[in-house]
Amino acid sequence: MSTPLSPTVRRAHPHDDAPDTAAAFRLLASLPTGTERSRVREEVTRAWLPMAHRIAAKYRSKGEPLDDLRQVAALALVKAVDRYDPDRGCAFESFAVPTITGEVRRHFRDHSWTLRVPRRVQELRNRVRTARQELGGEGGEPAVGALAERTGLAEDEVREGLLALHAHSTLSLDAPVNGSGDAPAGGSVLADTYGEPDPGLDTVVDREAVRPLLSRLPERERRMLYLRYFRDQTQDRIAAEFGLSQVHVSRILSTTCAKLRRDALREVS
Repeated sequence: MSTPLSPTVRRAHPHDDAPDTAAAFRLLASLPTGTERSRVREEVTRAWLPMAHRIAAKYRSKGEPLDDLRQVAALALVKAVDRYDPDRGCAFESFAVPTITGEVRRHFRDHSWTLRVPRRVQELRNRVRTARQELGGEGGEPAVGALAERTGLAEDEVREGLLALHAHSTLSLDAPVNGSGDAPAGGSVLADTYGEPDPGLDTVVDREAVRPLLSRLPERERRMLYLRYFRDQTQDRIAAEFGLSQVHVSRILSTTCAKLRRDALREVS
């Protein structure tokens, strides 16, 4: 802001964020690409920067740092300056304000949601939230049917929007189960309510692949596998049942398992 404004950019007073830049924009449109055009473009952008910052400040209480919002608004202002055509007859402010506001809102849509939801759901959320605020003044929590009537949405869409009301931020896994306060000593936190992977699921495919192969085994080998891996008997007890040595039983089990593995892999390939 150290460079003084050229005569093509005038302010009504130092705090006015809507300067008179009509002549500057006409000059900008007539200049070819080069140093002079860049200078005028920069001056026009600087002149309107307070307005961009004012728009950004409207959203400062919504959880995003003000500096980030100002940067988004400033970039949107640059886009508006580059796209504005003074020959169309509308004032620059009428063109720039929707452009800057839209970019700031898009920033919230794309960056401020902890849990990312589709744009359609975000729009449902906004419509449902507005309807809740309007109907809430009439007393009590509005029913889904009332919200659907007020918004013109189907009840399923209203329910989807209601769910999205809680998707803007998420709870920590260390949060207490009741959702407020600190977890008591020895108490449960949210992470405790989630299940763990079942190690048995890793064997489902293997079991199903081996099942038809087991029926093809001789009765002795099939019986030994059953006692060892399904009844959890020791090799010594199996050896006593079949009148064999423990070493012999161990060899039979190893050979049978290796055969099943080879046959299963062969059928897969």
